[in-house]
Amino acid sequence: MGQMSDESFKYMAPTRLRSSVVFCSPHSGRDYSQSFLENAVLDSHQIRSSEDAFVDMLFDCAPDMGASMLVANAPRAYVDLNRRADELDGALIEGVRKSVSNPRVVSGLGVIPRVVAEGRAIQSGKVSITQAQARLDQVYHPYHAKLRQVMDHTRNKFGQAILIDCHSMPRSATADMVVRGGGRPDVVLGDRFGASCSKAVMDAVEAAFVVQGFSVSRNVPFAGAYIVQEYGRPSVGQHAVQVELDRSLYMDEAGIEPNVQFDETRMRLQAVVRTLCLIGAQEIPIAAQ
Repeated sequence: MGQMSDESFKYMAPTRLRSSVVFCSPHSGRDYSQSFLENAVLDSHQIRSSEDAFVDMLFDCAPDMGASMLVANAPRAYVDLNRRADELDGALIEGVRKSVSNPRVVSGLGVIPRVVAEGRAIQSGKVSITQAQARLDQVYHPYHAKLRQVMDHTRNKFGQAILIDCHSMPRSATADMVVRGGGRPDVVLGDRFGASCSKAVMDAVEAAFVVQGFSVSRNVPFAGAYIVQEYGRPSVGQHAVQVELDRSLYMDEAGIEPNVQFDETRMRLQAVVRTLCLIGAQEIPIAAQ
């Protein structure tokens, strides 16, 4: 397995590319710079509350199974890679007009976040437009340039590319939900209600999780954000599915540390990844497009 890193990402390439499936984890970055922490009003634990902690570790077997994987190094609290580059928050960034129409930006969750989970402010005061642009130049644009390159290379090689965009969700996000068979979902798969992925591919992705005992919901309460919207082009054989995994399956949410189920959950997800990689290698056929 080859590995490439810069300030914004870690790219893990398989020794031999055998699958059209690409995995990414844009919110598991945990490289908090000292200067960023010093300017924050949150402590080093609180600022991690919107991080998809350990998600990269849960899926990191993908390169060993012949698939590419791209993982963020920079934390979500610094730059949110799952937003458009122009989702700038005027309540945080000097010289930017305040948004009244974009609910993500209004709530403080733009590409340069103003808050973490539960609406807690990251810092007091504003950042300059120059500082905001520097974050985009150093973190956001390199990550997406690499992801586009990987997706293009994969699609050119296999005739298709399937992006699995890996995230986690607080247990409270599905508190009022009941899926078929009873109980709340362990996993929420988002394809923007079919816009980012063909039904055949989505059915195959869901089946891979169900076979390993995960209960699954589609598009509720999470249908997919910028990454699946941007990279999902099923009409040209490029599919994208957002995966939201219940954090309580593998971590203590308050302590932000693995729980006793971590290793078991990781093993079950390794089996899911193996199946997805085989689908991407066309060793497991999916229905005709």
